[in-house]
Amino acid sequence: MGGIYLSDVLLDVFKHQRVLLLTDLKLIFLGTSASVPTIHRGLSSVAVLRDGELFLFDAGEGVQRSFPKAKIGFNRKMSIFISHLHGDHCVGLLGLLQTMSMVQRDKPLTVYGPRGLIGFIRNNIRSLKFGLTFPLEVKIVREGLVVETRDYFIKACIGQHRMKNFVYSLEEKDRPGVFNPKAAKNLKVPEGILWSKLQKGESVEINGKIINPNLVLGPSRKGRKIVISGDTRPTPTIKRFISGADLAVLESTYFDDHQEKAKENLHMTAREAAQMASEADVNQLALTHFSSRYDDIAPLLSQAQDIHPNLIVAEDFLVLNIQYPDEKV
Repeated sequence: MGGIYLSDVLLDVFKHQRVLLLTDLKLIFLGTSASVPTIHRGLSSVAVLRDGELFLFDAGEGVQRSFPKAKIGFNRKMSIFISHLHGDHCVGLLGLLQTMSMVQRDKPLTVYGPRGLIGFIRNNIRSLKFGLTFPLEVKIVREGLVVETRDYFIKACIGQHRMKNFVYSLEEKDRPGVFNPKAAKNLKVPEGILWSKLQKGESVEINGKIINPNLVLGPSRKGRKIVISGDTRPTPTIKRFISGADLAVLESTYFDDHQEKAKENLHMTAREAAQMASEADVNQLALTHFSSRYDDIAPLLSQAQDIHPNLIVAEDFLVLNIQYPDEKV
């Protein structure tokens, strides 16, 4: 019986003189309204999926209803990051935890957020009288590094709002450079699994001799960076934090005609978000967290697109696929 084997696939890829270590990275807007939900917009929540792992940023009320529609499973590797403890960003966490238990989630879950989050979760779970079917850990966030793995960092920056609020970033570590088959052959490295290990940045041994990956790889390639704000005014600190991002998701609660309200309530207008993203050399800007007073969000484009042309006005269940910097056309 015929078939295609993994070794055949590897060899075919190597013959094309390029192996790309590609990992899917996509972002799904689960809720894009500020403070009050509308008919078409739920409250703040953004899901980021990377290589099967889910990162949930904020959990507005009713967010668990968005999971099935977005085809996100409840029992998967997951971390939740809460920007601040205003209700439209965190109240949905309670319903989400209860739903996860109702469907018998068993995987551990870690929730990150500002001081007060532990009491918020513990006291409400006790009051609502539901138990959890999975291990839950709650960690208090401080500015700087929040999570580090072999492949990525999660970092936090403090925004300017009525209570402590965090802006989060997901930053991938650099990938190994492009594989050079000719160099590998000159070093007498057999094609197949050893080539694959070198491409992944691992050293291999040939007849007692160690072959380091730098001998067969080009310069390292940048990973991707996405940034997601909670509620905040634009600040120099945030501008530095979002610098060079492939995608920045920034709140833009108000139109230009409510500039004073934005200052008073410590939010941003679309124009202010676009200006900050432009000055920070952000590749793509997505605006979200719109006041429910606006029935038509389209005018935000005209107010901000002349400042940052690569601009998206988010809507619920919009999906964005984030490319690697070296893969952009």
